Amino acid sequence: MTHTDRCGCLPRSLTHLSKATSFHRCHVTQHSCTFSSGNFPVLSDNRLIQMIRTGSTVNKGRLHLHKKRSEVKQPFAQLAGVSLLKPLKGVDPNLISNLETFFTLDYPKYEILLCVQDQDDPAVDVCKKLLGKYPNVDARLFIGGKKVGINPKINNLMPGYEGAKYQLVWICDSGIRVKPDTLTDLANQMTEKVGLVHGLPYVADRQGFAATLEQVYFGTSHPRSYISANVTGIKCVTGMSCLMRKDVLDQAGGLIAFAQYIAEDYFMAKAIADRGWKFSMATQVALQNSGSYSIGQFQSRMIRWTKLRINMLPGTVLEPVSECFLASLIIGWAAHHVFRWDMMVFFMCHCLAWFIADYIQLTGVQGGPLNFSKLDFAVAWFIRESMAVQIFLSALWDPTISWRTGRYRLRCGGTAEEILDV
Repeated sequence: MTHTDRCGCLPRSLTHLSKATSFHRCHVTQHSCTFSSGNFPVLSDNRLIQMIRTGSTVNKGRLHLHKKRSEVKQPFAQLAGVSLLKPLKGVDPNLISNLETFFTLDYPKYEILLCVQDQDDPAVDVCKKLLGKYPNVDARLFIGGKKVGINPKINNLMPGYEGAKYQLVWICDSGIRVKPDTLTDLANQMTEKVGLVHGLPYVADRQGFAATLEQVYFGTSHPRSYISANVTGIKCVTGMSCLMRKDVLDQAGGLIAFAQYIAEDYFMAKAIADRGWKFSMATQVALQNSGSYSIGQFQSRMIRWTKLRINMLPGTVLEPVSECFLASLIIGWAAHHVFRWDMMVFFMCHCLAWFIADYIQLTGVQGGPLNFSKLDFAVAWFIRESMAVQIFLSALWDPTISWRTGRYRLRCGGTAEEILDV
């Protein structure tokens, strides 16, 4: 496994939400924030909320993502210096090409801090090869990490974080691929009142049905929740690609303060928000381009993320009702009892409308032609939606997770303990 990804997603005031009898659902990677009062009479209102969420997500995706700016917010030469923290573990077929895109960034002042936990990790040789190929790029390799908690990503990044020389730090997972102007886009979003800039997770065009399944998920269900949260002012962030103010993190205790959590990005985002800073979303997506993928890996990844959400926010147990098939059944049942409409006809029409809206949203996030046919999309969409409840039940069954080379038992509130073999 060569990358990690979870999120920080929090409302402006959890206390306010609880007083309003609202349910806040935070996807620790699916990033969904939805609200309902839990009463049958508002089921029809939930449909309206779903329509508003879908419409705002599609509009935001098309108007904001992939936008070509007519003018640069800051003069190029005056852009602030950035320290890129790159956690690495293991290699996959795309690792060297992904990493190389960071060595060719068009940015006036930045450094690359490559962090590898183990001396014998094959990623070390990949790093040394790139360091030799680009001697004029300010880049350093840190090997060995520093044990400060149970989170292996934090442990790996600690030496690089302590050695960072710039006041903006960009934590970006190893499976991410960037364009030459990606860092410029992030830095331009870092205005006076912004403390964190994040990218919407998406997936690069790759071959095979497993790749299509991932792309459909990250272009439909995932951004529907992620973008709608940001549109409505709810702070919802992913840790795949985040540009943050180092001094603000240091005020919160530095990286070491988040080493007790598995979902460290959620708590880093919360710490920044608690100090009054705003968030901004980049116009470019955080493009995942892992060379190792399969349907089984995708399913395991979804189960792991769901386990994190359940343990961090118990209200996540109501999450399945926001998925297409179950939501359509509930709303169809409500429509039948309230308006005497045919339940199955309503169910089919609702699913079709959902399906069409998802396809429109996917093309907006893609920003260009899709790499697969409409039939491939339909099959992948149906399978993904069908997997949702099974993934959720699997997450409830076992509270432990496997991540990188360790196994962890999750606790309520987001902390965890490592399970050691005896």
